[in-house]
Amino acid sequence: MRSSQAVLRFALTLVVATALAACKEKRDPGFQGWVEADMIFVSPDEAGRITRLNVREGDEVKVGDPLYSVDDDLQRADLNQNKATLANAQQTYDRAASLSKTGSGTQANLDSAVSALRIAEARVATSETRMARRKGFAPVAGTIQQIYFREGEMVAAQRPVLSIMPPGNMKLRFFVPETELPKLAIGDTVRISCDNCAADLTAKIYFIATSAEYTPPVIYSLDERNKLVYLIQARPSRPDALRVGQPIDVYLNPKNSELKTPVADRR
Repeated sequence: MRSSQAVLRFALTLVVATALAACKEKRDPGFQGWVEADMIFVSPDEAGRITRLNVREGDEVKVGDPLYSVDDDLQRADLNQNKATLANAQQTYDRAASLSKTGSGTQANLDSAVSALRIAEARVATSETRMARRKGFAPVAGTIQQIYFREGEMVAAQRPVLSIMPPGNMKLRFFVPETELPKLAIGDTVRISCDNCAADLTAKIYFIATSAEYTPPVIYSLDERNKLVYLIQARPSRPDALRVGQPIDVYLNPKNSELKTPVADRR
């Protein structure tokens, strides 16, 4: 009887120890981090009023898609003036060339006319370029992340009208203590966990800081405060499944990380 009770107590102790170990594994939060992105900002070369917006926040755009238009009254007037100057320069050149052929004109007058004609042509080309740039086109493919100026608003020169987020520009930032650095290398794959995210999200490390810094205030773990850590950055394999600013947990060993997955993430 006593032998049976001893075996039972041993079995219960083993079960409790296993359960405690499993709970400890499940509560392991990994390394805290967040999602960021390198935005592409699209802006006009010169100040003006937004006359048309062709996109809205969240729209997908391809390279060359029209984004916005800025009023071009001043640029059009400048183009018309330079075209008139070009017409006069062309007449002056034609007259100088004709006189040069008959021997009535001098070579100096012809050279001066050629120079004036080339300058006028260059100014017209510049004006046409300024006109063309009153319309903004997508320089990259991606998602319209934010619009800073709406139709009717004045935008200063080189101030972004909107920002585009290319999928390949999304990145994950997290910090690890020095003791974990030997486990990491450029090109390593890590697993990502976040609220209501898919269970198979991964990322590939592309940057490891060479100098330490204090844990940033965005990391709220009391255990991590006032410790020197190293910044790690990784590119997610599925950027469409994440959002900029989203908090995440990162596990360095994706093969064994399922043991550490919180119960809420398995649902």
